[in-house]
Amino acid sequence: MNLPPNAVLKPVTLASPVIELRQYTLKPGERETLIALFDAEFIESQEDAGMTIIGQFRDLDRPDMFVWLRGFDGMDARRDALSAFYGGPVWAMHRNAANATMIDSDDVLLLKPAWPGAAFNLSGAHRAPLKTTGESIQNKQLAEIIVIQIHHLKRGAEVGFANRFNIEAAPLMAGCGARQLAALVTEHAENSFPRLPVRPGENVFISVTAFDNAGAHASYKATLAQSAEWQALQHRAQADLARPDETLRLTPTARSLLR
Repeated sequence: MNLPPNAVLKPVTLASPVIELRQYTLKPGERETLIALFDAEFIESQEDAGMTIIGQFRDLDRPDMFVWLRGFDGMDARRDALSAFYGGPVWAMHRNAANATMIDSDDVLLLKPAWPGAAFNLSGAHRAPLKTTGESIQNKQLAEIIVIQIHHLKRGAEVGFANRFNIEAAPLMAGCGARQLAALVTEHAENSFPRLPVRPGENVFISVTAFDNAGAHASYKATLAQSAEWQALQHRAQADLARPDETLRLTPTARSLLR
């Protein structure tokens, strides 16, 4: 992991067993407003309440989308942490400003690691301090690409799909230049904080990968497209899919822990 100048060491963070993937549709032109507010006010305050802010991102293909990930120590811990934050003084002070940027904030997937060891490993990660997010750091962050691939699965297909991904697909992807950051599946437990809805009826497998820049990602895709082994894997996977995949191409904000 690359260390920004003057970065502050964040305490070692273990993998979160419960994760939210949140996609916010914002009013036109309001993304930078929300990012500035989020990076200044909603990182440490949420972590103080008992959660981990894994990463926050600009969507490269959708200029009015803000995407972020946060983790929890379990479903009960999620309830307690969200109750503390959304009932606390920081959210009360800034919620009107945050909500004023948004059209929709209910596109949320509740997730868990696809197998032991498949969660984000943030041990030793560093977050840039607020007052050192200058132009040089920002330019570097904008060059890096996080790709989230959402596979919508038929019920009952999760185990087989995850096994094939782990054993067959992941090594091929790594050989073509992807850095695998996490593999996640739907957490089907009841929403422990109903005040914040999650997408109902979802059954997904999600891979999260990293690339040095958009060109590296494009080269990776072109290499995979030429692989007969990859094409065969894709063909076999079709039987497990309920609908087409979603691909999110993201760049981390200057204070994103995940990069």
